[in-house]
Formats: sequence, C-alpha cells, structure tokens
Amino acid sequence: MIKALWNDEAGVILSAEIVLIGTILVIGMIVGLVELQCSVVDELNDLGEAIGSINQSYQYTGILSYKRFNGIKAATSGSRFLDRVDACDGNECAIVCVAGGAPEAPKGF
Repeated sequence: MIKALWNDEAGVILSAEIVLIGTILVIGMIVGLVELQCSVVDELNDLGEAIGSINQSYQYTGILSYKRFNGIKAATSGSRFLDRVDACDGNECAIVCVAGGAPEAPKGF
C-alpha cells in the first residue's frame, strides 16, 4: 500500500510550479522587507527630530555673600547657555526612502 502511494503521480507538484511559487514568495518578501525598512527609517527620523527639538538652554545666576561690616565675603558668577537651532532641527532634513517622496508636515511642538 505504501509502495502504491509512493508511485502514484496524481496531484504531484511539478518542479516548474515550485520554482514559480518560490519566485512569487521571494518577490513578495522583498517588497515587504523594503516597506518595513522604510517604516523603521521614518520612525528613527521622527525620534531624531524629537531629540533635536529638546531645548537644552540653561541659566543660573551668581551668588553673592556679604560680611557683616567689611564688604563681600564670597561671590560666584552666573552662567548661561543658549541652545541655537542646528541644521536638521524642526523637520528640515527629512529622510525619504523613495525618490521624489514628500517629507512629513511640520509637527506642532
């Protein structure tokens, strides 16, 4: 019975059919992976823009301490750093996967 089943060729898949099905699956997989890559690049671009939009400015004032009768006892000066806009801050350098694609619209911060 097993030998009869083994020798039966009804419903067998031909090699050409296997090659055709495999080719279609590989092409579909490539398209899916390219779309996945574009989605990951877009999300990493959004993450980079979010980090770039953080305002890193800081300022602190100096402290001055006086002696009771003889003037200044100790003093420290203040400091200030102003974070200026860098290149690619605020959606200026959008990374696009396909040629001719439109960058995303500016986001409301």
